[in-house]
Amino acid sequence: MAGSIIASPGQPSERRRVERRGNSRIGDLSLPEVRRIFITLLLGTIVLALFFWMVKSVVVAAVLGVIIGFYIRPLHLRLLARTRRRNLSAILTLLGVILPVLLVLAYSYSEMADVVGYAAMHQDEIEAKVDAAVRRIPMFKDARFSNALGGFVVSATAYGSRIPGVLKAAVKDFSISATIFLFTSFYILIEADKVGSYVAGKIPPRYAELRRALETNVRGVLYGAIYSTLLTQTMKSVIILLMNLAFGVPLAGALAVVSFIIGFFPIVGSWSVYVPVAIWLVVFRDAVGPAIAMVAIGTVVNTGFISMYLRPKIAAERSRVLNFYWMFVALITGVYTFGLAGILIGPILIGLLKAVIDTVTARSSWEILDLEDAIDDGPLMHKA
Repeated sequence: MAGSIIASPGQPSERRRVERRGNSRIGDLSLPEVRRIFITLLLGTIVLALFFWMVKSVVVAAVLGVIIGFYIRPLHLRLLARTRRRNLSAILTLLGVILPVLLVLAYSYSEMADVVGYAAMHQDEIEAKVDAAVRRIPMFKDARFSNALGGFVVSATAYGSRIPGVLKAAVKDFSISATIFLFTSFYILIEADKVGSYVAGKIPPRYAELRRALETNVRGVLYGAIYSTLLTQTMKSVIILLMNLAFGVPLAGALAVVSFIIGFFPIVGSWSVYVPVAIWLVVFRDAVGPAIAMVAIGTVVNTGFISMYLRPKIAAERSRVLNFYWMFVALITGVYTFGLAGILIGPILIGLLKAVIDTVTARSSWEILDLEDAIDDGPLMHKA
């Protein structure tokens, strides 16, 4: 009939054949099919294990490259609208992000190198001042720590002199990771649309709801984590800079940069800057009041309020995916599991977990499954 198409049970259509194969039971598989599935899974597992073993040292750099590439792509698109050249705009985008970071790091390293050089030339003076400061404490007023302090100063300056050698030894690993990061970011900048289309094309239509949930959650937590991290790190570094300037601490700018970098760690962070600075104020300036003020402000504002409360709060609000508690857990556990990359990887993992749970428990998912089962059990007839 013209108004209907009836598929004969003995000769199903190609589309119906694919559907039946996708919904087959394990017991309906033949021995050759089981053998083919087993060999394919075994080979795939071996290849996948070898691949991850090969890239294990640069996998974090690759993940960061993908994340940063997608995050700075709006800048790339703006430059592309003016240059009309994808490669040139991608290179300019990466240079605009990387060059300022390299300049700041070079400035900080040069300042710290001067401090190490000064400490190496004035070891006796430093020992005397530290010994005098310690003896001002009532319980240690009759003790002498010259020998112990001398050994400490010597070891500290020796470590500072070894920094160039340590950096040289780390150049190899850093160069490989940096290369993977740059090329991954560059590839994402110019081929993001193709990557997205390829991934979307590999996901069957029945998982469209899960794909949308994953995409929404990952985009949300990434935006929230990056935005809150950059904002709060800037706030903490500005506070460190202002306290250093107010109390007359040298290397105020370099210490603020150091605080910005190590402050990415939610717990072990900027306290490793303001606590040594406070000790320096007591030892070399006899400024007990400013030292107490620096430790109090740093502990209450930087570590307690900004790192432990404000950062996850802003990230949760901006992401619109995770609440404060789960964003707090994601940031803390992510950093201690994956290092600095955990600031992004932690929220991504919990965002993915939430997407899976929301999709599995959604009522629409069960309705789709019920509909598919009804279609499978019904007659092989499709009306036009």
